[in-house]
Amino acid sequence: MKPLNLQIKTMLVKRIIPCLDVTGGRVVKGVKFIDLVDAGDPVEQARFYNSEGADELVFLDITASSDGREILQDMVRRVASTIHIPFTVGGGIRSVEDMREILRCGADKISINTSAIQTPDLISQGAQAFGRQCIVVAIDARRKGESWDIYTHGGRKAVNMDAVEWAKKVVELGAGELLITSMDSDGTQAGFDNELLARISENVSVPVIASGGAGNVQHFIDAVKIGKSDAVLAASLFHFRQLTIQEIKEAFAENEIPVRLPY
Repeated sequence: MKPLNLQIKTMLVKRIIPCLDVTGGRVVKGVKFIDLVDAGDPVEQARFYNSEGADELVFLDITASSDGREILQDMVRRVASTIHIPFTVGGGIRSVEDMREILRCGADKISINTSAIQTPDLISQGAQAFGRQCIVVAIDARRKGESWDIYTHGGRKAVNMDAVEWAKKVVELGAGELLITSMDSDGTQAGFDNELLARISENVSVPVIASGGAGNVQHFIDAVKIGKSDAVLAASLFHFRQLTIQEIKEAFAENEIPVRLPY
């Protein structure tokens, strides 16, 4: 029998979340984590998505270089003064103090990936300091036979750790949400890895965000219905205006998927 909170979370509205990968103060987008191309100014993109009805935003500093920290903080402040929807920031966050600085700049949640693997206690420390609702653990996974390995450092380093088992562990440690990216599907617009998403969703009691592979409206529907995700994230489709958030939400409503429609 599933825990009660697993049953409850399926009744919550499903969220549409644009993701903005940021490096050097610009939004970029690649395919399978490489071949990056410029996709605009992060503050202008945030303002656009806020007006288009996005439920939340995610910003990831994908290079997280030390000389980019001030750029990231300035971006967070500017975004916070521009939008009124929740937004998550990740990339290069290695301590509770790093989390505190980004939250003070105006972010609502913190996303950690590499640092969570290197220092698992950081998950618990962050949850204790700010509440588990502020702690998102990102998992970058690549299929390996019948399972999935996880990767760190922006998808460049294999960890030889099972993605489903790691997902269960981070929730035990205090993660309030999981951001699951299929490295095999990322940027391909061929659809999400719904098998991976469902496997994780069935084994955790917190919301799961689907990432990697969105190419059309049906892919979003499948990520919810087949992948059992609580939110669906995309980048290229939104950045290059191939698909609108309104189109996805209308399709959700038509398919009886609970969704927050714009006024």
